[in-house]
Amino acid sequence: MSVEAVVCGVDDLEDGQMKAVEVDGVKILLVKENGSFHALGSKCSHYGAPLANGSLCNGRIRCPWHGACFNVKTGDIEDFPGLESLPVFEVVVKDGKVKVKADKQALEKAKRTKAMVKADGSVKQTVLIIGGGPSALVCAETLRQEGYKGRIVVATKEKHLPYDRPKLSKALNVSLEQIILRDSKFCEEHGIEFKVEHEAVNVDVKQKKVTFKGGEQLSYDKLVLATGTVARVLTMIKGYDLENVVTLRSLDDALFIAKESEGKDVVILGTSFIGVELAAALADKAKSVSLADLVETPFQLALGKEVGNAVKKILDDKGVKFHFETTASEFVGSNGKIKEVVLKNGTKLPVDLCVMGVGVVPATEFLKGSGIEITDRGFITVNKKMQTNVPDVYAVGDITQFPLFLVNDESVNVQHWQMAHQQGRIAGLNIAGRPTDIHSVPFFWTVVCGKSLRYTGYGFGYDDIVISGSLDELKFVAYYTKGDRVIAVASLNSDPVAAQAADFLLSGRKLTKEDIKKDPLAWTAKVSTATHF
Repeated sequence: MSVEAVVCGVDDLEDGQMKAVEVDGVKILLVKENGSFHALGSKCSHYGAPLANGSLCNGRIRCPWHGACFNVKTGDIEDFPGLESLPVFEVVVKDGKVKVKADKQALEKAKRTKAMVKADGSVKQTVLIIGGGPSALVCAETLRQEGYKGRIVVATKEKHLPYDRPKLSKALNVSLEQIILRDSKFCEEHGIEFKVEHEAVNVDVKQKKVTFKGGEQLSYDKLVLATGTVARVLTMIKGYDLENVVTLRSLDDALFIAKESEGKDVVILGTSFIGVELAAALADKAKSVSLADLVETPFQLALGKEVGNAVKKILDDKGVKFHFETTASEFVGSNGKIKEVVLKNGTKLPVDLCVMGVGVVPATEFLKGSGIEITDRGFITVNKKMQTNVPDVYAVGDITQFPLFLVNDESVNVQHWQMAHQQGRIAGLNIAGRPTDIHSVPFFWTVVCGKSLRYTGYGFGYDDIVISGSLDELKFVAYYTKGDRVIAVASLNSDPVAAQAADFLLSGRKLTKEDIKKDPLAWTAKVSTATHF
């Protein structure tokens, strides 16, 4: 059943404008670009952000919250996070009026799964994907979307199918059903074989075989490594193996922390994203929350002292205690369970639960001796097509070191949820015979007590920060500069600046420190006219 409605006049929108309009009581997004009108779903398929508040640039709409991108003509998702595309609707321009015709069912769903081919048993080829995160899932789905009919096997040491891991440190007490990305029925319907609790222990690139813990072997024609990272454990600290000294990496970890922290004293080591988000999530639930770190303020290494101090005030108001320029020297226990954390500065903190949020290491140990090139830090070196130095072997996600166009193709490691999705897509496209280089701007976000901070770009090596707005009022844009050039942007309560900045950076245009100091937001007017390379 179809419905239709006149939504506006042809002159009601200027070129480069977007507007939410209604058809049959449902909001959709109307876009005018290069004189043409396009109508599509109005909400981002990731978390439902209103796309009318996002950024429009060169035929793509970017979500204001987390940076996902959708093609205005097809509705297809082209950058991430998220898995689903948007429905598109017919637009008819006649007699100076713009009419939209829509299928009622598509209108109500607001999301669209891209068409995928069925597996064909007569195609004797196997793509084996090792890992169970978003890069693995997106790679598998991209293969089916691009017409690959061979066997796809995803083998992961995880207990579950891929789920929305970033929610763990923000919500903790969630069910698998609330965060799972695709269920087993979906995977079966699309011929994606998942083998959970399958930990790879060896890769033989000459025989094209992977051996798993327990001895099982699987052969492949193409191999995709997507094993992600594991939480770093401070094994050098006495008492690290006491009961209730934990890390946060899995759903089981999150549920354990939620249970054991209720009304208890919690100490968190580390004030980066896991530590800060976890402190925010526990502030109203635990008896006390204390954080300790060697730095001087939260997020210092990633976001700088100014932004870090602004975030600290949010947690100060929640009663969270900080211990800076120190860390744990000993965990003291009783009957095998932690009771006290002794800091290097002599402070002793009573504790029922201690969480180590001190970073991660790539899960690539099993690849040593395989012939696959690995850096000294354990990351896998890949080219722009996500290919390793070994033919038919690809790597994606947090374990990669890849050429980033923003820094003249310098090989870097970017551990963002968004980038993991995109790398999975690029590997899938190339394996399916559609040669594509990665060309994406890093984008991440963090949530602290309901305040969502967004960041885009690659700020490593920045030498100055220019702040526009008010840090005290938690409404600001932070420009990270290196020399005279803006290389990254963070924002809080300033949407859609981060999305616009991502589009501006993607275009390759230069934004200077002088530009920002003259008028910190003048550049946003140029975003819709930027052309992506």
